[in-house]
This record gives sequence, structure tokens and C-alpha cells, in this order.
Amino acid sequence: MAVPKRKVSPSRRGMRRSHDALKPEAFHECPNCGELKRPHNLCQACGHYNGREIISVGL
Repeated sequence: MAVPKRKVSPSRRGMRRSHDALKPEAFHECPNCGELKRPHNLCQACGHYNGREIISVGL
């Protein structure tokens, strides 16, 4: 079985984990109502997606 010959230093361990950080979530403005929404998702405020009304949202 493979076993490390030496202890991994904190610097090297940190360099290996440099890509593991959480990325901030992306938001785009809805072209219909102007609310922020996740890309490629239905707008929760107005019910539009890709220029069409998918669901009707009652006020």
C-alpha cells in the first residue's frame, strides 16, 4: 500500500486545496421585471423564462 514518506507541509496542503473554496452564486437580472434571478432558471417574481410567461404569479 502506498504511504507518504514525509509529512505534507501546511503550504503544500493549502496549495492542493486552493480550488476547493466556495464560489459566489451567480445572479442575473430578469429582462422582464428586473429582479435578480439565477441563470437558466425561472424568475420567481414574474414567472417568466426565456421571454415567455411559464407560470402566472398572482399579486
